[in-house]
Amino acid sequence: MAQPAPQRPLPPASPDVPASEGVQQRFGWLPEVGTWKYHALLSAVALLILGPLGGIAASYMNFSVGFFVGGQVLAGILGSAVTYGYGAEGKHGANYMQTMAASVASLCAMSVLIQAMVWLGMEMPPAWHLMLFVGCVGMFAVGVGMLYTPLLVDKLQLDYPSGLAVANILRALTDKRLLKASISKLGGGTLLGAVTAWLTEKVAFVGAIGTSAATVGAGMIVGSRITVPGIVMAAVGLVLLPSFREWGWLGPNEPFRKIGFLVGLAMICGAAAVDLSLLAVQAAAKIRARASEAVSAEEESWKKVNMGRLMAWVVGWGAATLLVGTLVLHQPLGWLLLGLALALLFVLINGISYGITDQNPISSAFVISVMLMSLMGLKNPLVGLMGATILLVSTSVGVDMQQDRSTGWRLGTNRVLQFRYQVLGVTVGALLCVGLAKVFMAAYPALTINQLDNPKAEVGQWGSAMTYKLVGAIRGLGTLSDVTVKLLLIGLAIGFVTQAVRKGLLSRPGYQRFIKGSRTGFVVGWMMDSLLLSSPYASSFGGFVNFPVALWFGAGGIFTSAWNTLAQRGQKAHAAGSPGQGEALPEDMSSMSLIGGGLIAGESLFFLIAGMIGLASLLA
Repeated sequence: MAQPAPQRPLPPASPDVPASEGVQQRFGWLPEVGTWKYHALLSAVALLILGPLGGIAASYMNFSVGFFVGGQVLAGILGSAVTYGYGAEGKHGANYMQTMAASVASLCAMSVLIQAMVWLGMEMPPAWHLMLFVGCVGMFAVGVGMLYTPLLVDKLQLDYPSGLAVANILRALTDKRLLKASISKLGGGTLLGAVTAWLTEKVAFVGAIGTSAATVGAGMIVGSRITVPGIVMAAVGLVLLPSFREWGWLGPNEPFRKIGFLVGLAMICGAAAVDLSLLAVQAAAKIRARASEAVSAEEESWKKVNMGRLMAWVVGWGAATLLVGTLVLHQPLGWLLLGLALALLFVLINGISYGITDQNPISSAFVISVMLMSLMGLKNPLVGLMGATILLVSTSVGVDMQQDRSTGWRLGTNRVLQFRYQVLGVTVGALLCVGLAKVFMAAYPALTINQLDNPKAEVGQWGSAMTYKLVGAIRGLGTLSDVTVKLLLIGLAIGFVTQAVRKGLLSRPGYQRFIKGSRTGFVVGWMMDSLLLSSPYASSFGGFVNFPVALWFGAGGIFTSAWNTLAQRGQKAHAAGSPGQGEALPEDMSSMSLIGGGLIAGESLFFLIAGMIGLASLLA
């Protein structure tokens, strides 16, 4: 088992400098720090540019490949371009903007919930009803996330790797040359993504082979140890397809993903059971360690939060969620209460998981909630989906809040101001979540096709793996067939055993020394992670998507890993000949990661613009 991380150095004590005191602005025309004009500038950029950009990309990715990459890095880089004129203190303004933009993106990614309602053939409530409900849940989640911040960020001091990466980026981008280089890579990737998307629409062959710049870009960000396991599972499913049809588990024309998603979801649950058990032990050890440390008598001013008001916020928005759910959407009170209770639990559990492993197991929380509802006798899919909506939105927004607070902890950013920026982001995200769902589905009718019932439907790049999972799980409420139970048990066993063995192997110092000590060890480590003993979280992706999607995703990861390996060798040779040439960039700022993010943004923007044009022509 991994040991708790060593205590991190404390951030500056008083970084939230009032007005322009202590701030050396590079440009005199910029509004002074702390004034209403300063916050108006940051809010305008985040809400009108960065937030919609991240939200479009998140919504598009969930509609296409079924998962989304958080927009913190992109928002942090572009936000730093705006606050560069404030010098070193610009990192706080950029942090406020990326906090707001990430909140917009987190909620926009939940637009698949609207698609799930369409797939299930439900009567669609008025748009403003859905916006109001999602907004109330988002506000509740913001409060819950802040409620757990003192425990997860201040007391346990969890690492939150992505939060650390964003903090490093905001610090590093005070360098003008580095800023220009980052933006050029993002811009180049965005242009390439848009051109590729145009080719898939205009060139039949490119579209026929399932080309997707966003899928390749996502693979480039996560690397081959995450993408290759998805190819392996998809390939195993393809090989076993005749057997599945012979056993009656699949019809003559049904693809592997029709049952693969059940195995994948159960694998996530099995792996999560191992991880959460270990996380509980680690958390307990951290609590005991922190309890023995001397605690400062006076809390830093940037950390201070009025806990009484925060509790009132959580209770108030929880009550508002219940009122909107019962009086506006006419859902049963008891199941909504269950959704809120599960959200309180899983925002904490997933927050711990994200803080240590950089994994937010939203799908696992969703499956567990559906199973609990089914065991408690619920059979109405709409009621189940509304209860699960509370859980999904809360774990997305609430856990994201904790990561943003971790970034703020490292920078010493004013916590109350971050909270206010996140609230504004949630407000806009609730509006865009429903709006983007309607725009995409109106412009691209393939998104409205229930792919579980129509496995041979021509849907192009719209794989919608997240919706596939949600609808498949929700439809099973109260009617778990023998085949479904078998598939779930198989997936649970694979996920649990594989993750337990992985944790046991990875915790051995001798194994770590071997895989890090030579090229042979590196190859063995890669084969274990990618082929022989892959993470169930990574492998499960191959059960959620069609085989070509898994191949493109894998191609992006393989290309990135090969490029980074060659680049590291070159850097070592260069460092040997020219020592003292500077430090390496954070991983999230690598060339492949930046270009991959650009590919995602470019393709999503192209299809959004094309979709809006198509929608306008339909309405004309």
